[in-house]
Amino acid sequence: MADTIILQMAQRGVITLPKALRISYNLRPGDRFTLLDLGGVFVLSPRRSEIDALANRLTQALTDRGESLESLLRALREERERYAAQG
Repeated sequence: MADTIILQMAQRGVITLPKALRISYNLRPGDRFTLLDLGGVFVLSPRRSEIDALANRLTQALTDRGESLESLLRALREERERYAAQG
């Protein structure tokens, strides 16, 4: 799933994952997640054991495109600034 989903944080920091995503990844109440902070970008992984594989896939995808983590973060910051400027 490569779609962008806008979420809103509720009181006490609660974020609800869309039902389609919960079904797609077979997520259940009580499941644990790993949150990786990449300096302004969050990666949320439903299984801690997969975080290394996720990092490796991300690195490989960036390398294949001739990009780096730094260029990805720069593009994400620019997009966030454009979004914030819209209102």
